[in-house]
Amino acid sequence: MGYALSLAVGIVLLTLGGEALIRGAIAASRRVGVSPLLTGLVIVGFGTSAPELVVSIDAAMNDQPDIAVGNIVGSNIGNVLLILGLCALISPMTVQPLALRRDGLVVVVASALFIVLTLSGALGRSDAFILLAGLVAYLIWAYRSESQQHIPAADMHTAEAEEVTALPQSWLTIGLAILGGLALLIGGSRLLLYGAIGIAESMGVPEAVIGLTLVAVGTSLPEMAVSVIAALRRHADVAVGNILGSNIFNVLGILGVSAILQPLPVAGRILVFDQWVMLGSAVVLLAFLYTGLRLSRVEGAILLGSYGVYVWLSFMTF
Repeated sequence: MGYALSLAVGIVLLTLGGEALIRGAIAASRRVGVSPLLTGLVIVGFGTSAPELVVSIDAAMNDQPDIAVGNIVGSNIGNVLLILGLCALISPMTVQPLALRRDGLVVVVASALFIVLTLSGALGRSDAFILLAGLVAYLIWAYRSESQQHIPAADMHTAEAEEVTALPQSWLTIGLAILGGLALLIGGSRLLLYGAIGIAESMGVPEAVIGLTLVAVGTSLPEMAVSVIAALRRHADVAVGNILGSNIFNVLGILGVSAILQPLPVAGRILVFDQWVMLGSAVVLLAFLYTGLRLSRVEGAILLGSYGVYVWLSFMTF
């Protein structure tokens, strides 16, 4: 029970910390005159991935590579199958594909790049630099293309920043939100890892399985919150765009930073199973964007059911 309580409290602290950090960072960006476009593209995308960042870095530095890598791969799978499935159940989603095709393509390319780089069975520091270079190139490409001309993606990333409300107003409260958010993220990460590792050991389940499921879902709660709020407001483009941005930051940014700090061997089950599920879910989402189809409640239920099958296979087969 102690491990489960630690895991639950860690997830709560990570969620609260991520929310505080995002609100503080957005408020600060507005005070210093950062454009809503750049705020939505970078701060919201990075901020919703802050729990994954802290947990994966913490796990990497404590020689727990299966959780560090599993957290990212599992989060990307959960973002598509679990969160978008849930959003579609709340409100059928019709997106403007032109606004999201580029980011959808980048998600697929990033997933494929991960598979190529892990052919050796590990992510080394040279691989990390390739991932981070890909993230920088994506951000430059996205910002230049969206700031130089009026395109749907620019409106979508601007709207992402506007989805976050109740921002701190003074520099004092902004600073408290940012520092408090970071403190909650660090404390929550330690509790979550303690609980997750304890559960894995007590159940005899590999750490990779816990990282891919419990830890991944726990660290994805900020993405879930932003996307669900957007779905309730009938802002399907923002809900999908949030997931795409998070998945890009997860693979290129978080794995890049983690592997620079500590080279990461990749668990065998991730190499033979999970990375292909991650790529497959990205391809399905890209196909949805390119065809401009409406993601109905039935299709949302199929996505959720697919995630349930994935979790079942994770515990029963691997």
